[in-house]
Amino acid sequence: MSSHRTTSRRTLLAATAVAATALAAPSVHAAGSGDRDRDRRLRERISRMSLEEKVGQLFVMHVYGHSATEPDQADIDANLKELGVRTAAEAVAKYHLGGIIYFGWAHNTRAPHQIADLSNGIQRAALTPETPGQSPTSGIPLLISTDQEHGAVARVGIPATLLPGAMALGAAGSNSTARKAARIAGAELRALGIRQNYAPVADVNVNPANPVIGVRSFGSDPEAVAGLVAAQVKGYQGTDIASTSKHFPGHGDTKDDSHSKLPYIHHTREQWETLDAPPFRAAVAAGIDSIMTAHIVVPALDPAEDPATLSRPILTGILREELGYDGVVVTDSLGMQGVRTKYGDDRVPVLALKAGVDQLLNPPKPEIAWNAVLQAVRDGELTEARLDESLLRILRLKAKLDLFSDPYVTSRGVDKAVGTRAHLAAADRIAEETTTLLLNEGGLLPLSRRTHQEILVVGADPASPSGTTGPPTAVIGRELTELGFTATVLPTGMAPSTAKIAEAVAAAAGKDAVVVGTYNVGAGSAQIALVEALVATGVPVVAVAIRNPYDVARLGSVGASLAAYCWTDVELRAAVRVIAGRARPRGRLPVPVQRADDPTQVLYPVGHGLTY
Repeated sequence: MSSHRTTSRRTLLAATAVAATALAAPSVHAAGSGDRDRDRRLRERISRMSLEEKVGQLFVMHVYGHSATEPDQADIDANLKELGVRTAAEAVAKYHLGGIIYFGWAHNTRAPHQIADLSNGIQRAALTPETPGQSPTSGIPLLISTDQEHGAVARVGIPATLLPGAMALGAAGSNSTARKAARIAGAELRALGIRQNYAPVADVNVNPANPVIGVRSFGSDPEAVAGLVAAQVKGYQGTDIASTSKHFPGHGDTKDDSHSKLPYIHHTREQWETLDAPPFRAAVAAGIDSIMTAHIVVPALDPAEDPATLSRPILTGILREELGYDGVVVTDSLGMQGVRTKYGDDRVPVLALKAGVDQLLNPPKPEIAWNAVLQAVRDGELTEARLDESLLRILRLKAKLDLFSDPYVTSRGVDKAVGTRAHLAAADRIAEETTTLLLNEGGLLPLSRRTHQEILVVGADPASPSGTTGPPTAVIGRELTELGFTATVLPTGMAPSTAKIAEAVAAAAGKDAVVVGTYNVGAGSAQIALVEALVATGVPVVAVAIRNPYDVARLGSVGASLAAYCWTDVELRAAVRVIAGRARPRGRLPVPVQRADDPTQVLYPVGHGLTY
């Protein structure tokens, strides 16, 4: 165990930030003749568009259904209720949409070939003049997007390749590994017709209590995060995917979730420059195609205390003018409460455009938002020239991705790219670089089949993300069994009852070891009581943190502790291989773990990680 270091969290942030190098914005070169010709053609196209078509190109909406034209009846009903149309094809025609975002809960992502067919159907709706309701001047391909961060947030699931998430990659500490992961992710998304990915997360997670970022961040060191963000941008670029760094100006030090509240970040301008800005500067320098805004208030950056999504000083003053960024700016979902707290749903999209946004993502009331922008132009609050600025950026991106010349995907392309043996094997190798061994009292790990044959698996089974084939306890038990152990699985939940704890203690009798999966253990959590009761049996206990790595601070009595950073199959399998000695622990903490009884002291610093 490393020695304790006495420091406050704020002092720790400042010390960490000293190591961050301020990456200069890229120099702006004169446009070449090819770029000028492209822009001239795009401006001519924009000049022929109706006002309604211009407004529609700014919106990225979700639609329900696995098919663009023949969704299930329940999805037709949901589309009618939210969008006033029956299908995705009708939504494209009615709103002249510029983009569509895929979600699992919207039934868009059932299987690879289905996703590819949906993408093709959506593109046909935009590009076929005969589509009912579509005007002759349409014919602009859509930019189809999703949140495929990997780890805890993935919209496309198995049998696609699921990779370790950002904090796991931070634990691996390799820019080349992060770039390789992005190349695999990008190749599979492109084969499915998804051309804009809302990743990588560029937030520097310096607040262990952050409820919305956490393991979605690469870590707490701005310089390290900047390098990993830039590496992933380059990886996606190699597959013709528009990547998106998020959430500008930085969501890493919030205690509130912007899905349900409007968070405040009280960094000074100097702290923002050293802590939050470096990854975004790195993304801009790497040629990032799009940047997503955050629904957060940073008074030091905008004294008016508007959410950053609606803040002209932040989006135009800092992002455009100071950082020199001229790519696409997309809002985070406009359905989140953080952006709806201060203004109504009719004002939010208009204010976002006035602030400097280009793409309006997922408004909660699409017809109200669409008509609000249209009316703002007719009333003179927004000019067509302002819309044309955003349209040029959006169409430039579509042209860069060759969507005008090659908008469709093929079944053969899906088979060649999605969930291939090579990609799956690479994901397993990457995961083995990430598992972090934090504590190993008396050399408990690795477990041996000769001395630890009978193993009890207990713990939390949170709702499964797309990268799982079952609850975490079942996945751990199955992997142990495949490695030759005899595993008994007993799920105990995230808040085990007294009866469930007693059942686990009884089940531990006669076992050679217990593996317990813990999930975001807080003060007073019943998971602590479970672990303490199991330790009291005398059976060796191995704790695996299956989300945030901070759990070990409250479970100091266990024999061994690992951080897996997520509960997807690929990360759990790697953790079990480490437990069984089939893989060597190689991960290093990308965030500090502070003492539970005294948060001013660091229990395990950044870079801590044991091996054998």
